[in-house]
Amino acid sequence: MTKLTHRLAGVLETLARALRRYSRDDGKVLILGGVRSGKSHHAERLASRHPHLTYIAPGLPPSAADPEWAARVAAHRARRPANWKTVETTDLATVLRTATHPLLIDCLGTWISRVLDEVGAWEQRDGWERRLDDRLEDFLAAWAQAGVPVIAVSNEVGSGVVPATVSGRVFRDVLGALNNRVSAVSDRTVLVVAGRMLDLPS
Repeated sequence: MTKLTHRLAGVLETLARALRRYSRDDGKVLILGGVRSGKSHHAERLASRHPHLTYIAPGLPPSAADPEWAARVAAHRARRPANWKTVETTDLATVLRTATHPLLIDCLGTWISRVLDEVGAWEQRDGWERRLDDRLEDFLAAWAQAGVPVIAVSNEVGSGVVPATVSGRVFRDVLGALNNRVSAVSDRTVLVVAGRMLDLPS
């Protein structure tokens, strides 16, 4: 009887863990990982259970001037389910505030790169830090208040050599700080390493 009780308790605990994870997956999920770690694949698998989903692509649109980037974008598009709607925009705050279906944002790294360009960070234009702060605070407020399930993919940066350029260091610092703040207001944060998913405790 004792063995049966222990076995039943183990089954119930496994079920409880699955239910807790499922409920967190219906909230805000941040998925971090390095280049080619499998983070986008994992995010897409997690999002695939939603019958209707909007895929947000905040990176640069493909162009003939950069065939390698165009090939990457084409590969991403090809593996998305036909029932997913794709929106290409850098206005993530508005998307979050007006969404009526679950969202998948892929990824915050390409978004930050474009935002830094839009606010004049690369040229160090006067006031770029203030303009950047305004964009980030607007996004973070919208993320915290999102009324639909949201999955965001982001690059885990800063684990290697310090970038040799000012722009590289700015990108690393801004994205690292953003990941930290997004994680703090997320229901679940996942780190993907070599295709393996690690749930990070809050």
